[in-house]
Amino acid sequence: GKPTNINNVETLSNVSAILERGAEWYAGFGTEKSRGTKTFSLAGNIRRTGLIEVPMGIELGKIVYDIGGGLSGDKKLKAIQTGGPSGGCIPARLLNLPVDYESLAEAGSIMGSGGMVVMDEDTCMVEMARYFLSFTYKESCGKCAPCRIGTGAMLGVLEDITEGRGTMNDLDLLTDLSETVGKGALCGLGQTAPNPVLTTLRYFRSEYEDHIRHHRCPAVSCASLFTAPCQHACPLGTDTPSVMALVRDNRLEDAHRVLLQTNPFPSICGRVCDHKCQFKCRRSTLDESVGIRNIERYVADHSVPPDLVVPAESRRERIAVVGAGPAGMAAARQLRLRGYPVTIFESLPEPGGMLRYAIPEYRLPPKVLKREIEAILNLGIDLQVSTCIGRDIPWMQLVDSYDMVFLAVGAQKSAPLNIPGEDLRGVQGAMEFLRDVRMGTVSCSGERVAVIGGGNSAVDAARTALRLGAANVHILYRRLREDMPAQKEEIEAALEEGIGIEFLATPTALKGNKGNVEKIVCQRLELGPYDSSGRRKPIPSASGSFELEADRVLAAVGQKAEMPFRGRNHGIEVTDRGWIPIAEGTLSRTTHPKVFTGGDVATGPATVAEAIAAGFRAADEIDRIIRYRNQEPPWTAPPREVFNIPAELPEEAEEMPQERMHQRHLKSRRRNFSEVEQGYTVQQAARECGRCLRCDIQTETEMKEESPARQASAH
Repeated sequence: GKPTNINNVETLSNVSAILERGAEWYAGFGTEKSRGTKTFSLAGNIRRTGLIEVPMGIELGKIVYDIGGGLSGDKKLKAIQTGGPSGGCIPARLLNLPVDYESLAEAGSIMGSGGMVVMDEDTCMVEMARYFLSFTYKESCGKCAPCRIGTGAMLGVLEDITEGRGTMNDLDLLTDLSETVGKGALCGLGQTAPNPVLTTLRYFRSEYEDHIRHHRCPAVSCASLFTAPCQHACPLGTDTPSVMALVRDNRLEDAHRVLLQTNPFPSICGRVCDHKCQFKCRRSTLDESVGIRNIERYVADHSVPPDLVVPAESRRERIAVVGAGPAGMAAARQLRLRGYPVTIFESLPEPGGMLRYAIPEYRLPPKVLKREIEAILNLGIDLQVSTCIGRDIPWMQLVDSYDMVFLAVGAQKSAPLNIPGEDLRGVQGAMEFLRDVRMGTVSCSGERVAVIGGGNSAVDAARTALRLGAANVHILYRRLREDMPAQKEEIEAALEEGIGIEFLATPTALKGNKGNVEKIVCQRLELGPYDSSGRRKPIPSASGSFELEADRVLAAVGQKAEMPFRGRNHGIEVTDRGWIPIAEGTLSRTTHPKVFTGGDVATGPATVAEAIAAGFRAADEIDRIIRYRNQEPPWTAPPREVFNIPAELPEEAEEMPQERMHQRHLKSRRRNFSEVEQGYTVQQAARECGRCLRCDIQTETEMKEESPARQASAH
């Protein structure tokens, strides 16, 4: 006979303060429509978790970074879920959002019970929607059909998507079901239950599409879609656990064959890949990830690759590939292995694209590059170097002369600084500088060199200038060190070699003397509001500006593609940013029926592994279209070589850090281009492979607990 007391702990915690200081005092916090304070339970992938009380209207970013201390580990912020299980998932790009009732509702979320879950890049938003909906489905009282039946139907669709059975029609179905449940449910639980689904569809739709179209979970979280996280994270799908087991068994030749099944450049990738696989390695939850890239290099450097056999079938359709970088070489290889005559056109004197002309020798020795490129050319591919399409051969002449054209010219030009003085002598793009160095036409002896930018090209240019005799080298970067897109190990190496990095600084003008650059005028910056990347935007600081003396200025603030067609695009769409978009629903098609594209020219600057994968996709699509037009059956890939992979599980994983690769001594490397990293020894390789947890091996218990889709995939 007693009613439920709906005054919860949060209400009771405010009563004494309001009674003591008055309603006006309490209403002085917050915004006009959302007054007072709010208590949140801060949880998830954040350094400081717990209960917090904040004024209404505080920005999400201040809660995450100023109060919560930022994300735990080296992961990037992906989303924040507010309001408990019925709340919405807000993307990192909305960190400036005020936390009040109206703003949260506009973003698709709610204040709710005051839950706030911070999610990093390892969080799958599809799985999060499924997880939260499973809670509200179980909590439904069952009184009304929209909630009782609708949430169950939505949960079933989400389970299908996370387990690889989803279709694109499911996305419209989820939207329809969400609207029906939200409008038709009788109580707040049912009315808000669709929020996690609607917001993840609104802000993270591409993740749903990846699950459905490619059976890939970008966060490498949905275990039904893969066996080992490292293999799933790799753009090429390299069978890393098998390689680890074979190296541990001292079967390097077999390990090399496994690598070549998915990657024609294992020695190159073993040196310069950004190793996405290692960021998803489960070993990192114990101590450090397995050194997968280092093992790949070890295998390629210590074994002899097998010769590839070109099929007897010789097709009449001729394929032209424009660009001899990783995307172009990969596509040419796959097409040649299917019997097509392939010609590669390269404007520079040697093949390799940015691998040869943008990555310095101390990271990627020419002999390593030459070995793996020659293995592809030896398949019978025609290579025409120093042949610029659009200059030496008209674009339309090329298109008319071949059945299909794969455009893989990369992003070989540096973007301009767009500041006064950029036309002074001594000012150059970092990409052009690195290319000139590889062609032997540059000296920096005694010069003061400044590099503007924070990516790999900036760090490569700085370390290269140092080796060419520069008196001193500085990098100017407009954000903080943790924001630099360059690989962490490359930044550390640059600092070790004596390169200075000026953070929170940007050039505003270049000053010269007699036509030569002499000084850089730099604006001091400070961190302001959050931008669309979820990072604080650099804004001018009150501390003003400073000048940096420089005889050579290298710009590494972005890259552009140089198209082979002049003036007119000849039916090929080019975006405002200068990239060639891939037609929706295709792998590599442009708006021209005979022209395909992939790699940096389609996506903007990306990684070597992603470029290789783009080349593979283009080859698949070109071959499929040709055979379809000829009314031929699809190409059947020859069966992959099967290896007896040792199934030895570690008895107990003890904490043991990743093996550190020996590097050339600092004094001996600063003034020459000898390779810095020396590779693993036999003993190091064995120990590192022993750290692998063998995620690909499933126990009988795991198989019984998993879904039919997962079991089918494993078998």
